[in-house]
Amino acid sequence: MIYRELSAQEYADLQERILYEDNHLLIVNKKAGEIVQGDKTGDEPLGEKYKAFIAMRDSKPGQVFMGVPHRLDRPVSGITVFAKTSKALERMSAMFRDGQIHKTYLAMVCKCPSPSEGLLENWLWRNEKLNKSFICEPGRKDAKLARLKYRLVSPTKSYWLVEVELLTGRHHQIRCQLSGIGCPIKGDLKYGAPRSNPDGSISLMARNIRFEHPVRHSQLDVSASVPQAWKI
Repeated sequence: MIYRELSAQEYADLQERILYEDNHLLIVNKKAGEIVQGDKTGDEPLGEKYKAFIAMRDSKPGQVFMGVPHRLDRPVSGITVFAKTSKALERMSAMFRDGQIHKTYLAMVCKCPSPSEGLLENWLWRNEKLNKSFICEPGRKDAKLARLKYRLVSPTKSYWLVEVELLTGRHHQIRCQLSGIGCPIKGDLKYGAPRSNPDGSISLMARNIRFEHPVRHSQLDVSASVPQAWKI
């Protein structure tokens, strides 16, 4: 057998987290702490887990194709798209790169944003060694323009729930830009939160994704459920 055998509990969990699937795409709800693609930690990526899942579910004897057109940071949860065919992978990668994918996030922040909604435009510079992005002056070498819209949804007891619409896709963009207006994300020590979350996550999730199917050309609009702990 090419892939490991999943326990009944893990199989059921992976099945429950599928938000959309067809012959070309698999859209799932990623948990905070999971990695989408392999990294230096050697931890099993989510894509490999779903390869094992599909091999078991479909009694597939050979290799399972599972392309990764985009990634979410490890401490972030929510919608993650995988491509089940090379055609879908090529087209989805181009759509992410060209800004044809509309993504909405929810963030729990440590301070009420003022104003309560707005457009943020900043030049970001990525420090590879620190794995962190910084707001910088326009014209800095390797800096990229980052744009997002945000709006305050509602307060909780100690935090504020903010909706974010990404207009560009830069490294740690939401984390860096919200921190830049004095509103770091709950649990995000790297970008100024005063304390970590117990599970090592940050309170940021990919909530909704909208795009034209890369093969079928129908419109897809997929949402993930809000964590119970975030509900007002």
